[in-house]
Amino acid sequence: MEHLPILFLATLIAAIGASAPPGLLNVNAAKIAVDKGKRAGLSFSLGIALTVAFQVYLAVRIGKFLNRNPEVVEWLMKAAVLLFAVLTVFFFVKGYKKSRKAIPLDQNKKRNSFLGGFFLAWLNFLQIPFYSWLNTFFYNQHIMMFDVSDEIVFILSAAFGTFLVMYLYVFYFNKLETKTNWFSKNSNYVLSGLMLVLLFITTIRIFYH
Repeated sequence: MEHLPILFLATLIAAIGASAPPGLLNVNAAKIAVDKGKRAGLSFSLGIALTVAFQVYLAVRIGKFLNRNPEVVEWLMKAAVLLFAVLTVFFFVKGYKKSRKAIPLDQNKKRNSFLGGFFLAWLNFLQIPFYSWLNTFFYNQHIMMFDVSDEIVFILSAAFGTFLVMYLYVFYFNKLETKTNWFSKNSNYVLSGLMLVLLFITTIRIFYH
């Protein structure tokens, strides 16, 4: 039991480090906070955190399998290339249409923010091999013992760390009142650019591997 605080802190740091760089989820959380308000952004973030909890649970379950079968990780990387390419075009087209015609905000969509975050987070399925590698690494370092209490701490810490980053993105962008109009108008272009960067990074990783 003495190792559980160390496991929680180590997993929290890893989750924050993995979620902090601008990406599909945190930028969308900021975008929703700008367009619909902080409450909708937090609801979206909670949906993301719940999905991460499920993903980390799956990662713990299949961690050993992924380490024994590196071709599975390679397949996931190749699938991610196609996904990022589609999202790059999607957000660019969406941003182009929005720049040509103002779209009024539908306040009723606020209630869908939680489900939006829940389902969108599943697109970031590369977290599963990441957390599979992380729990295996912790096990080899004798930080994680693969019993029930360790798994619960690992899952909750990863979800909390992800939510903390999403909350900071929501809070930070929501406070920049002088820049929210620019971000609201150009957020889809920002997302398209991020997807393009992730596309190149993932492609390079595949060829490097």
